[in-house]
Order: sequence, then C-alpha cells, then structure tokens
Amino acid sequence: MGFGTVLAVAVALAMDAFAVAVASGINLRTVTGRQTFRLAWHFGLFQAIMPVLGWLGGETITVFMRRFDYWLAFGLLTLIGARMIYGAFSKRDKTGRRVDPTRGGTMVMLSVATSLDALAVGLSLSLLRVSIWWPALAIGLVAGLFTIAGLHLGRLIGRSSRLGPVAECAGGLVLIAIGADILLRHGL
Repeated sequence: MGFGTVLAVAVALAMDAFAVAVASGINLRTVTGRQTFRLAWHFGLFQAIMPVLGWLGGETITVFMRRFDYWLAFGLLTLIGARMIYGAFSKRDKTGRRVDPTRGGTMVMLSVATSLDALAVGLSLSLLRVSIWWPALAIGLVAGLFTIAGLHLGRLIGRSSRLGPVAECAGGLVLIAIGADILLRHGL
C-alpha cells in the first residue's frame, strides 16, 4: 500500500477526531498542554489500535461488531453531545467545575466513538493481505495531529464570550450530527 493511499485513509479516519476535538475545545475554552496531550494521545492511540484489532480479528470480531458498531458510535456521540448542550446552559458539574472532556470516562467514550471506523479499515487491510503496522502508525499519528489542531481551533472559537455558549451548543449538535451521519452511512 503506497504512502499516498495510507495518508488518504489516515486523513479520512481523522475527520471525526478533528470534529470532536473542535467541540471539546469549544467546551473547554482554555486548553492546557496536558489536556492537549491527553486527548491527542488517546485519540491517536485508539485510532492506531483499532485497525490492528480489525486486522488481527479478521472476520470473527468484525462480523460481530458490524451488527452494532454504528449504534455504539451514535449512542456515545449523542450522549456526549447532549451533555455539552446541557453544559452550555448549566456551565458547572456537581462540584462547581466545568466538565473536562479530556479526562476519565468521557475521554474514553470519545476515543472509542471516533475510532470504530478504523476497525473496519483493519479488516479490509487483512483481506488485502497488507501489513498493518505502517498504516496503523500513520493513522494514529494523523489522528493525533488533527486532534491537536481541532482542540485549539475549538478553543479559539469558544473563548469569545458571546460565542461561547452558542458555540458549545453547536459543538454538541455537531457530535450528535456525526453520530447521525454514522447511522445514515450504514443505511438506516
């Protein structure tokens, strides 16, 4: 598989991570180096691991996952999008702090939701008898870089005091729209 093809696949897979990172940056408004690293690392790691799992699992895992992977991605993105919309109005969690999408369960759910398509890519590569290691590395690196760019673009959008709540609602709606798009791409 040529460099151009691998790069095109990596960019295509990174688009969901980019959009989710923009929405996360809007939610945070102030993004630290630690938050940037956490989100980019996890999105990149999950994007790199999923094709390897698809490649190793072959038909066994993918046939099972194909039955519900798009529903899982839709559910996770809708849940997180709804939480962002709610957060635009409430602004605080129970402890009085803003909810940080780069920590804990939210980050893991986002990482899984944005990387499920990579599982199918791994299966495709195994069927083509293509080595998975170079594509997995490229997919992970591109996803990490796109996550960094998206997170900081979202931060710039979210910092505007007038645009903040509107942008945060829009970010939540974008996540829900990405989930709906995943359902539509699977013929529902």
